[in-house]
Amino acid sequence: MRGFERWLIGTGLIVVTLVVFSRLANHDFVNYDDPGYVTGNWNVRSGLTRDGLAWAFRTTAEANWHPLTWISHMLDCELSGLNAGAHHLTSLLFHAANTLLLFLVLSRMTGTVWRSALVAALFALHPLHVESVAWVAERKDVLSAFFWMLTLGAYARYVERPRPASYVPVLVFLALGLMAKPMLVTLPFVLLLLDFWPLHRLPMQGHESAPDLTRRGGNRVWNRGIVLEKIPLFLLAAASSFLTFAVQKSGGTVVSAEALPLNLRVSNAVISYGSYILKMVWPSGLAVFYPRRSAAIGWELAVSVLLITGVSILVIRALRRRPYLAVGWFWYLGTLVPVIGVVQVGEQAMADRYTYIPLIGLFIMIAWGVPDLIQGTRHAKTALRFSGGIVLAALAVCTWFQLGYWKNSVTLFKHAIEVTSENRLAELNLGAAFVSEGKLQEAVAHYRDVLRRNPDLAEAHVNLGATMAAMGNLDQAIDHYQQALQIMPDAAEAHNNLGAALMTRGELDRAATHLAEALRIKPGYAEAWLNLGKVLARQGRLDGAVADYLEALRLRSDYSEAHANLGAALVLQGKFEEAKKRFSLALQLNPADAFALYQLGLVCYREGSRREAVAHLRGVIQLRPEWPDALNTLAWILATQEDPKERDIEEAVRLAQRAQELAAQPAILDTLAAAYAAGGRFEEAIETARQALAMASSSGETDLAGEISSRLQLYNLRRPYRQAGTGAGPSR
Repeated sequence: MRGFERWLIGTGLIVVTLVVFSRLANHDFVNYDDPGYVTGNWNVRSGLTRDGLAWAFRTTAEANWHPLTWISHMLDCELSGLNAGAHHLTSLLFHAANTLLLFLVLSRMTGTVWRSALVAALFALHPLHVESVAWVAERKDVLSAFFWMLTLGAYARYVERPRPASYVPVLVFLALGLMAKPMLVTLPFVLLLLDFWPLHRLPMQGHESAPDLTRRGGNRVWNRGIVLEKIPLFLLAAASSFLTFAVQKSGGTVVSAEALPLNLRVSNAVISYGSYILKMVWPSGLAVFYPRRSAAIGWELAVSVLLITGVSILVIRALRRRPYLAVGWFWYLGTLVPVIGVVQVGEQAMADRYTYIPLIGLFIMIAWGVPDLIQGTRHAKTALRFSGGIVLAALAVCTWFQLGYWKNSVTLFKHAIEVTSENRLAELNLGAAFVSEGKLQEAVAHYRDVLRRNPDLAEAHVNLGATMAAMGNLDQAIDHYQQALQIMPDAAEAHNNLGAALMTRGELDRAATHLAEALRIKPGYAEAWLNLGKVLARQGRLDGAVADYLEALRLRSDYSEAHANLGAALVLQGKFEEAKKRFSLALQLNPADAFALYQLGLVCYREGSRREAVAHLRGVIQLRPEWPDALNTLAWILATQEDPKERDIEEAVRLAQRAQELAAQPAILDTLAAAYAAGGRFEEAIETARQALAMASSSGETDLAGEISSRLQLYNLRRPYRQAGTGAGPSR
């Protein structure tokens, strides 16, 4: 009956978890880390491939080594592409599995079903755990916790039958967990705690309700073997810690002692221990990012010190009578050590996701401590059931509402701004979210509001400049980039963006200077290498441009824009086949790359594959219907096709007229004249060609003027227009 009861409770836990978190199915990706882990990562988006699997094991992208996490994202993309709901569902299934495993393992170790169920329910429904489940980029949390639970289960089995065959799964599951997230480095320490209670393998046993698992193994007496058997586990944890620190340091995410002194780190760590407990009791004001404190607040530090010291003294004094209190408390303190901030990684003061495993310790203290506290009082069981139900229901409601903030980037960062202060990351990401949704005016208004409150925030100037550039306001964009550099002279992104803006304005030498400075500051800046290559290409220095594009691709093999621009440079060098391969790669990486598709259409046209060229150019216009060059080129080809059956004069005229509305250029007027002539409308062709000739002559385009003059003579002779345009249109 006990087994049936366990599985019935386990099923209920899974159902409740899935129901409460069900709204994740309609959530989007967010612009914070999700692009690096999934949406903007070609290796992941490609699904499960041989090259992708090799990359997962060798990469240190996102300043971490966690191959199993990469593989889990790849599997999601293999099965469901970039369907955000499906990715969220995978994380939710892991969370439900973790809940079930926690219940089964804890009830097996303690022999207590309902208290174990309460721990699992608190774990499943607490709002502090929303971040780990609702954030796709935090798959590593739920995935590593899955192996944490499997390790605990394997360890319980090993304690029952202590032999090498039972020990191997413990070692394997720990290794797999470390390959998902190095948070598991504290697990060997937790196993020693569990040896004390509830497994009773260490001295001072004292909890009568716990089963004596070690009796089955024939060894009840503590000896050195209990510690020695953990050595392989501690060695794995040490290796993972060393590797993680090296990777994060090389990735630039480890904050130096100069930037954040040790006294501030320790103060923040102590305050965070207390803050997590407060948020566990009263989960309000939860945010995706908590800004780092510039200085410790005296009363917060004092309260946290008193809390940590007081509880530690109490649980040690109660060690014999209530060993679960010490186990739960030191589980909480110990498992937070890797992320408490003494070794500071990133800019956050604390993070909800860091509590995913540590809070289990506090939940154990509650689930065993409260019943023991009121044991013997009247209606104790009724009171426990009623109050427990109320608490779990309240947590479920809070979690439901907290999940709503994770709907998309806008809702997430608006909420973070509301519940925190001086949250620059949230401010910047909210602006970026407006940009990604095409709400450029809202982004501009938001960035300007941020700068009114934080005029020295260089990143806001850079982002506002980028938004202005996207709107075509180059002068304002350049002004904001320059202001950013006045505040932060070594801002590589500001130098890069300023260089790109100056290049667009035709100031190539100044652009090259700023791009070179960006690369001096940040040699591995792929976008700056790309932009410098563009500058060199416009200066006619094709060999240098090709070298820079290749460097950008060495840094980012999935950089579609670099492939496309490299292809364009190869075209100018006459290497058409190599160019076509680059354009195809760019389109494989980004099917919406209109530039690559346009260039591929031009190459096909030059090679005589006009039908293929037309197909590509129609695709370009679907992607960018207001691109004058694409409209003009397609109009030219449709008007000058050698086979009359393949011409479409009406469409050619319409496309050329639309191109002329968008950009008055002599080449476009020349195309319109050709389209008129192809349709027999020679008077209109002659008048339009004269306008084109005058415009080309006044702008100094002598070669084009000569071509237009030759065609104008043909129109005046009223001859059928067939071959005159061969090779002229797209080359202009």
